[in-house]
Amino acid sequence: MELNHEDGRFYLEDNGKTVGELTYSKVEDNVISLDHTYVDENYRGQGLAAKLLNATVDYSDLKGLKIVPVCEYAKAAFEKRPELRFILTDNYQKLLKGEK
Repeated sequence: MELNHEDGRFYLEDNGKTVGELTYSKVEDNVISLDHTYVDENYRGQGLAAKLLNATVDYSDLKGLKIVPVCEYAKAAFEKRPELRFILTDNYQKLLKGEK
């Protein structure tokens, strides 16, 4: 299985078939939103969505970008994994902590 990146998405291919992707878009300078995460039903339960999210977090950190999770998977992942919250925009970090 191969992890690939192109502008606006990270995706996984298995024998040339896209089996998972995480799409993102620019919100403003240095901020992206994670819009959609998808894994083919035949590949679910293998941690592929987490692999896609980790790649996006690593890329964002390297590029100095902050993240706003929009899709349900990304929201849940950041809620469950506080060690990744450093990459969230400041206002989103406050929301996760219950602050206004």
